[in-house]
Amino acid sequence: MNKKLSAVCFAALSLPMLAMAANVAAAVADMADAPAVETAPEIEAAAAAPIATVEVATRKTRSSVELGKLEMQKILPGINPLKALQTLPGVSFQTADPWGNNEQNLSLFIHGFSGQQLGYTMDGVPLGDQQYGNYNGLSPQRAITSENVGSVILSSGAGDLSTASTSNLGGTIETFSSNPLPNRNVAVQQTVGSYKTSRTFVRFDTGNFGDGNSAYISGVHHEQKAWDFAGRQGGDQINAKFINNSSLGKLTLYVAYSDKIEPNEDSTVRSASEKYQPYTRPFMYPNFQQALSYLSATGGTPAADGNNYRNYYSDAQRTDYLTYAKFDMNLGENTTWSNQIYYHNDDGVGVVAGPIGVAGLPALFAVYFPGQNLKQVFGNSGFATRTTEYAINRNGWLSTLTTEIGDHKLQGGLWLEHNRSSAYRRWYALDVNNPSSPYDRPGNPLITQYGSEIDNKVAQLHLQDEWRVRPDLALQAGFKSSLQFADGQFPVQPKNGAIANSTALPVGEIITKKWFLPQIGGRWDITAQDQAFFNVQKNMRQFVTYGGGGASPWSLSSQGAFDLFKSTAKPETSITYEAGVRTSHKLDLGGVTAIDGQINVYHVDFKDRLLQISPTSVISSIIGGNLAVLTNVGSVKTDGVDLSGTVHFGRNFSLYNALSYNQSKYDNNYVSGKDTVLTSGKKVPGSPEWMDKFVATANVADTEFQLIGDYVGKRYATYTNDLEVSSYFLTSLSVSGKLPFLNGGWLKNARYRLNITNLTDRKGDLNVVVGAASGTYNTFPIAPRQGFLTLMADF
Repeated sequence: MNKKLSAVCFAALSLPMLAMAANVAAAVADMADAPAVETAPEIEAAAAAPIATVEVATRKTRSSVELGKLEMQKILPGINPLKALQTLPGVSFQTADPWGNNEQNLSLFIHGFSGQQLGYTMDGVPLGDQQYGNYNGLSPQRAITSENVGSVILSSGAGDLSTASTSNLGGTIETFSSNPLPNRNVAVQQTVGSYKTSRTFVRFDTGNFGDGNSAYISGVHHEQKAWDFAGRQGGDQINAKFINNSSLGKLTLYVAYSDKIEPNEDSTVRSASEKYQPYTRPFMYPNFQQALSYLSATGGTPAADGNNYRNYYSDAQRTDYLTYAKFDMNLGENTTWSNQIYYHNDDGVGVVAGPIGVAGLPALFAVYFPGQNLKQVFGNSGFATRTTEYAINRNGWLSTLTTEIGDHKLQGGLWLEHNRSSAYRRWYALDVNNPSSPYDRPGNPLITQYGSEIDNKVAQLHLQDEWRVRPDLALQAGFKSSLQFADGQFPVQPKNGAIANSTALPVGEIITKKWFLPQIGGRWDITAQDQAFFNVQKNMRQFVTYGGGGASPWSLSSQGAFDLFKSTAKPETSITYEAGVRTSHKLDLGGVTAIDGQINVYHVDFKDRLLQISPTSVISSIIGGNLAVLTNVGSVKTDGVDLSGTVHFGRNFSLYNALSYNQSKYDNNYVSGKDTVLTSGKKVPGSPEWMDKFVATANVADTEFQLIGDYVGKRYATYTNDLEVSSYFLTSLSVSGKLPFLNGGWLKNARYRLNITNLTDRKGDLNVVVGAASGTYNTFPIAPRQGFLTLMADF
C-alpha cells in the first residue's frame, strides 16, 4: 500500500477516532427493519444545512451501514446505488461511466467476494446475482430511478436471514425506495455536461389525500455520448409508488419500467505475447467506411492488432417491468404479518458486430455454410452481428410474521420464487448496403447456435429470535433453509462442431437443499452512545441456472460433464465471523464538536469454490472426451478490518475517512488437465488488499463544497498472482448551493449542483478482468475528467 497516502488520510481522523472507532449513532432510532424516513423537499433543498454523516449505522448484530439519499446524490445526481457505495469501507467498485450504469464492465468486490457472490434486494424484492448476462434479476438502477432511492444498506459480512437471495455468500446490498411526500409537489431536475450529457428527471407527489393515501409518479430520460467512441448511453424510466396507511396496516404498491441501450466498451488484452496493447479499443461505429477498410478482402483483421482488434460496435439492450404489492398487517399491538407479491419481466439482448475472421469464427460458420463464401453469406461487409438474447419471467411471494412475547422478538418467514429464463445465441448478417447500429434490434438470424430454457423454483425459510437479555444486551439466533429445484433444457442444440468438442449441450434437473444455515449474534449498548456487536453466520450460494455460458452446470459442453457435476459437486458455502463497535459522541475539543464511526474485524471460511477447468485423465474417461468440467477446487480464508468515521468541526466542516484491509487467500492448489495450478497461498485476484476513502465537506456562506477521494490498492490479475494491476487514487468535487434569485411564488427550492469526476484527469487501469490462466488478463481504462451541472427546483 502507499503508506504515506494512508497515513495522511487516516491521521486526519485524529487519535480520538482510533479510540472511538467508527460509524454513526447508536443513539439513532432503530433502523434494522426499515429505511430512513423521507424528508420534505424544503429540508432536502438546504444546500448549507448541517453536514450529514456519510454513513449511518443500523442497530443490527452485524456490520451494517446505511447511505442516505442526499449523500448519494451529492456524489453525482442520478448515480447507481451500487456506485454510491464505493465511499464505504471494504467496497471496491469500478465501471466505465461516471454514473455506474454500464453493466458489461462493472466490477464489484466486498471483503474478497465478487459481485456475483453477494445478495441484492429492492424494497425486499430479490434482484438476483447481478451477472451481466443476467438470468434471475435486474440491476438496482433498472429497478428504481436513482433520484427515488431513499437509502441503501450495506451488510458487508452477512445479510439478514430474511434476505431473498440465493447468492449472498459475502453480504447483502439492500436498496429502499423513498416514500411519497406528505405535501403536493412537483420536482424537476436537469443535468447537462461532458460528452453531450442530458439527464431530465420529473416527479409529481400527490401529497396526502383521502384516508391515509399518498403517491408519486416520476419519469427520467438519460443520455450521454461515450467518451472514447461515437456511441451514446441512454434510456427511459418510469416509477410509481402508492401507500395507504390504515388501522389494519400499511399497503404499498410499486411499479417500475426501464428501457435502456448502452454501447459497451471492449477491454484491452494484456499478456507478454500481445505486442499491441492500446489504452482503449474504441468501436468504429458510425464510420462504416472506416470499418470496411479496416478488414482484408476475406474479413481478416490487421495482424499487428493481435487480440486487440476492433469491432464495429457492441451494446446491451434491456427492457424491464417490475411491480410489487405489499401489505404489512397489524395483527395486534406487538404482532405484524407482512406479505409481498412481485412480478418481473425482462427482455434483453447483448450485441457484438465484429469481424468474421477472428476467434475461430470461420470454423463455426463453416459448420452451417460448408464450402460457401462466408463474406457473401454475412452481407459482404466482412462483419457479422452476434446476439445473446435473454428473457426472464419471474414471480414470487415473501411472507414474514413478527411478534414480541416478553423479552423475545420472534420472526419467521418464507420466500418462494418461480423463474423461467432463456438465453439464445444467434448470428445475423451485417449488410454492406444497409448496416445496422447499436440502437437496432437485429432480425432474421442466419444461425441460431443454441437456445436454453431453464425453469427454476426457489424456496427459502427462516426463523429467528432476538432476546433482550437485559435493557442494554440483546442476543439473536436463528437459521434459514435454502432449496432450489432447477430444470434446464436446450430446445435448440448446436450442430456438431458449432461448439468445440461438443455434440450436445446438457439437459436435466438439479435439486439442491440446505436445511440448516445457522446464525447467532449479539448487541451490547455499552452506553447510550457506544455499542458493541458480534455475528456468526453460514451462507450458501445456489448453483447458477444459466444455459450456454458462465460457471453453470447447464453451460458445460457435454451431458457426461453435467451428470458428473450433478453427482459430485457441492454448492459454495461461507461462514462469516465478525465483531465491532459503533460510537457517536458530541465533543468539545477545540474545533472538534462531534465524532462518530465504526470499526469491525472479520474472518471468513469460504468452502467448495467452483471453477471451470480441464479434466484429468480419469475424469476424461468418465465423461468421454477432453471437455471442460465445473468442479469444486478448494477453499479460501479471509481476514480483514474496516475502520470508518466522521469528525465534525462545528456545522461548517466535516471529514469522513474509511480505511480497510482485506487478505483473502486460496488454501489449495488444483489440477487442470495434466497441470497442477499453484494457487495455494495466493491472494484472490481482482480484490485489493488496501483501500482508503475520504469525503471532506465544507459550508461557506450558502455554498457547500465536497471533495471525495478514492484510493484502491494494487490488485492481482491472475489466480497465480504472477501479474498485477497498479493502484490508483481518484478524486471528485461537488459544489452546490441555492439560487435565491429564482425562488418565490410558484417556484421553490431552486438550487444547483456542479460535479467534476476524476478531478486530476488520472489515467490508468480502472478494473481488471481476471485471467483464467497464468500470463494473461484484460483491463478497462479510467474514464477522463468530466463535468456536470444540475439545476433543481420544486413547484
